[in-house]
Amino acid sequence: MYLKHLTISGFKSFAKKSELEFSAPITAIVGPNGSGKSNVAEAFRFVLGEQSPSKMRGKKGEDLIWGGTDQVSRGSRASVSMLLSNEKRIFPIDFDELTLERVVYRDGVNDYLINGSKVRLKDIQETLAAANIGPSGHHIISQGEADRILSANPKERREMIEDALGLKVYQFKRVEAERKLQKTKDNIEQVESLRREVSPHLKFLERQLKKIERAVELRDKLKSFYAEYLKHEDTYLAYHFDRLRDEKQTPENKLSELKAELEKAKKTLASVGEDEKRGRLIAAEAALSKARELKQEALRQNGQLEGQISFLKRRIEEVKRKVAEEPAVSVSYKEIKTIVEAVESDVERVVNKDDVALLRRALSDIMHKLRQFLLSVSSGESSSLAHKEEEDLEELQKQKTTADKELAERVSEEKKAEAGYTSIKTEIEADASESRAAEREMFRIVNEQKEFEAKLANLDHELSVVERDREEFKRELQEAVTLLGRDASLYQSAVVKDGEKTVEPKTIVSENREVQRERRRELEKMKIRLEEFGGANDDIEKEYKEVKERDDFLVREITDLNSSVEKLESLIKDLSDKLNERFVTGIDKIGAEFHRFFVLMFGGGSAELRRIKPKPKRKSTDEDELLEEGLPSTVSADEVEESEDGIEIEVKLPNKRIKGLDMLSGGERALTSIALIFAMSQVNPPLFIILDETDAALDEANSRRYGDMIEALSKKSQLILITHNRETMSRAGILYGVTMSSDGVSKLLSVKFDEAVVVAK
Repeated sequence: MYLKHLTISGFKSFAKKSELEFSAPITAIVGPNGSGKSNVAEAFRFVLGEQSPSKMRGKKGEDLIWGGTDQVSRGSRASVSMLLSNEKRIFPIDFDELTLERVVYRDGVNDYLINGSKVRLKDIQETLAAANIGPSGHHIISQGEADRILSANPKERREMIEDALGLKVYQFKRVEAERKLQKTKDNIEQVESLRREVSPHLKFLERQLKKIERAVELRDKLKSFYAEYLKHEDTYLAYHFDRLRDEKQTPENKLSELKAELEKAKKTLASVGEDEKRGRLIAAEAALSKARELKQEALRQNGQLEGQISFLKRRIEEVKRKVAEEPAVSVSYKEIKTIVEAVESDVERVVNKDDVALLRRALSDIMHKLRQFLLSVSSGESSSLAHKEEEDLEELQKQKTTADKELAERVSEEKKAEAGYTSIKTEIEADASESRAAEREMFRIVNEQKEFEAKLANLDHELSVVERDREEFKRELQEAVTLLGRDASLYQSAVVKDGEKTVEPKTIVSENREVQRERRRELEKMKIRLEEFGGANDDIEKEYKEVKERDDFLVREITDLNSSVEKLESLIKDLSDKLNERFVTGIDKIGAEFHRFFVLMFGGGSAELRRIKPKPKRKSTDEDELLEEGLPSTVSADEVEESEDGIEIEVKLPNKRIKGLDMLSGGERALTSIALIFAMSQVNPPLFIILDETDAALDEANSRRYGDMIEALSKKSQLILITHNRETMSRAGILYGVTMSSDGVSKLLSVKFDEAVVVAK
């Protein structure tokens, strides 16, 4: 026996703990109406996981818990446990016994347990599906449900028969596979959405990484180029710095020697007194020059006086002539002096001017003044004027005598100075032969000094250029270290190549500087390009690696998920094919057994199960709306819901014509239902079958046939029969009586068979 024990506590009318043992193939549960017999069948449904309270004659889960009476308080929970044998491992657990328990609380919470451990409802269902049992299968027929399979539609009949054929486990697997398939597709969409989010950033990072890679390449190239540049520069500057320092030694030493020689020559010249005589010669020359200036000044004054005397003499003669010709006019000396001073002022004003127009204006003024003077002079004045001019002439002649004396003195002084100068010059010329050699030596030394000073100046200039370049080199080296790090300082060990040939230092030091300047310009271009690339960025590389790893992971996930989709779709197809194959094979077997039981029940006739294809249904009502509006429409295959085959029942009673199940009487429907239920149980026997008053409508003859059939069924499945039929009771090995006392609590009683027959009346 697979079903061994059932314990009911607080479930519906069983307020107190009640236990049922199932040690016989057929167990009958009897008792008066309303005693709670059907609650035993519903206890089976409950513990097997039924979720609809209505199938257990309740509206909500709380209705399954003992509600209480005046004598017995209501319960807080209801529990039902079932003990099953698992020695043959029909259940997928490694235990010899399987205990299923379900507990419901008033707050609606349900607990499910397998061998005392809490599990999910899904775990209960999957465990039971392996043994072809469940809460709503063909193996549990509640009171009034015998006719259910006949009144069901073709699709519902198919589901009942699939359940009877033990296809539930495949259905669970297919539903689970479909659920996993949908979840997998949802996951694919989520992963693809994540990839779509990651993709733009990844592309951006790829572009940045390419820039970084180009920057690294350029940096490596720059490193090599820098090494070549620095090697050239260092070699060139070091060589030429040392060379110029060495070359300076020769002119510096030579200049020191020439300085000593020059001092020696100077001493030689000093010993002949040339400097002192030259000083005297200069002083004599200065005295002669001064005497000549004084002589010239005396000559100038003497000339002026001679001119004035000559002018006055001519003036006196002219006046005397006029006096002789004209009446005598007296002119004062003061008047003559005044006009002379005016004329002299005009002459002095223009005497040193090159302006012809100014000269003309001055001459015009002088002529005008003279004319005015002449007009103002009368004959009386002319006589006076002649007298005054004679006085002036006498005065000028006195001044001339004084000037002549002074001039004679100046001439004498000039001759004396000239004699002194000539004497000194003669002395110097006499010494010239003695100092000429010293002068030539000094000339040579001075020229040679100038030559070496010029050479040293050139070397100093070149050295200053090299030193400037060395300072620039230090700055460039520091710049290289900042840009390239320690690699920049390794230039000293670098080997300069020209193709495959090594460049020797002597080639480097003789290189045209323009070539190195071109290298410098190329370096600057490379540094600018490197700055544009941004150089290396560890953060970008790290982020790209992380994002790429994530994208690769997502790609792998999509690949794995697509592979899972293919496997699940293949599994679903295999399960569907297997379900269909087993259903087709099983329906034929059930149909044959149905016919056999039907003939046994009715003493003839025939019964047949026929597969039919339901009419296709559209997924929406849009088509109907189009048709109602008189518009043409075309329904595609995708818009039509796929339907599985349904099951149609056709029976023929002996000696009676019927055209459908609706024409059967109540007893005929009951016998037909029982025949089909028993047929399903024969093809794929469940562990146990629970029948609640399925024999209520049977007469005595049919009851015997019913009893024969249940005995045949008991060879393959345990039977729990809730009945009032004595014939049925007689076939049971164990009888449980159910009574209800005045407190409303159902109780189980041990009843002898003979007593049970009396109780059942």
